Amino acid sequence: MKKKKSNKEEKGLSSKEQVVEIEETSELSEKNLTINKDIKVRLRRIEGQVKGIEKMLEAEAGCKDVLVQIAAIRAAINKVGCLVLQNYTKDKLINEENKITEEKLEELVSSLTMFLK
Repeated sequence: MKKKKSNKEEKGLSSKEQVVEIEETSELSEKNLTINKDIKVRLRRIEGQVKGIEKMLEAEAGCKDVLVQIAAIRAAINKVGCLVLQNYTKDKLINEENKITEEKLEELVSSLTMFLK
């Protein structure tokens, strides 16, 4: 029975290179988990800010105070969007050969365009 070669074997990577690649993948996964945790924390904070605005409206707070909070939420949302784009760019844009494909570049431009609208 013929053993099927893995992608790493097909690339001609030595065992040492395969270990390095696995370690790099593991480091990326850990970074992604950290970034995703940061994003979730930020989203929970934004949720709290929105609830705070609801309470301010119920208490008939001043327009300026409400607008300051809305501006803070807008800035926080923009930061979350930037983190998502950073994560996507670092994790998904570059393929296994460390090259940016035309398709991935178009997808990034599309995502940036949508985010900036």
